[in-house]
Amino acid sequence: MSTLVPDAWTVTRRNLIKIKRVPDLLVFTTLQPIMFILLFGYVFGSLAGPGNNAGYREFLMCGIFTQTIIFGATLTGWGMAEDMQKGVIDRFRTLPMHPGAVLFGRTLSDLLTNVVVLVVMTLTGLAIGWRIREGIAGAVVAYGLMLLFAYAFSWIMAFVGLAVRTPEIVNNASFIVIFPLTFIANTFVPSEQMPAVLKAIAGWNPVSTLTHAARENFGNLFALPGQPGVSQEQRLATIEYTWALRNAEIYTLGWIALILAIFVPLSIRMYQRAVAR
Repeated sequence: MSTLVPDAWTVTRRNLIKIKRVPDLLVFTTLQPIMFILLFGYVFGSLAGPGNNAGYREFLMCGIFTQTIIFGATLTGWGMAEDMQKGVIDRFRTLPMHPGAVLFGRTLSDLLTNVVVLVVMTLTGLAIGWRIREGIAGAVVAYGLMLLFAYAFSWIMAFVGLAVRTPEIVNNASFIVIFPLTFIANTFVPSEQMPAVLKAIAGWNPVSTLTHAARENFGNLFALPGQPGVSQEQRLATIEYTWALRNAEIYTLGWIALILAIFVPLSIRMYQRAVAR
């Protein structure tokens, strides 16, 4: 165990150097959320009604933060599948290193990549009028929750990457799961506006609770206009949240702990089987 930390850091540096030498991946990973911010904020922002565009853009930011870090976690699966396909894992197997270092190094490097993406998105959001309204402490909690969730989700994708072996399959498989997970949620529209079935799913979706917790800590809660003359505060007071949304931070942390407890040992076991073949 004494070699796990230095070995994992060596693998982390290797993955970060790879991104430095092939920056296209990071560039396009960063451009996609910027495009979402501009398109959803200004095109769909008009649906919020006159005078509500700025409020909707603030509401939207946390949803795009959440969607981006989850899609960013797919880099873990893609990277593991690519290393398996190109025989890099076979080379690691011949070295005197801790067997868990490859997985911990991979997930840590992708976590650091997500940090860079969040910084770029934050600057873009500030440029279009988004603001952090609950102070630095709230912002730290919101960013911390998002990065913890992204790290946990990376372990799911590591397991997928080791199971399917080819990067193309990782991309297709992850899209099928992540797309409905992030859209049947309160990422882009308030869940109370959804049909009953979708509203129930969204109310217990960990993506919704992560997004809601971030909005609470950033001070970006928003409700679509209902009756004319009703203030935003009055509309928010009438929303009936599920237990998960009322306790969004606790519920999200529970999911993070559950994902790590399941997929860290599963991924390590899958990796040991893969290198033993």
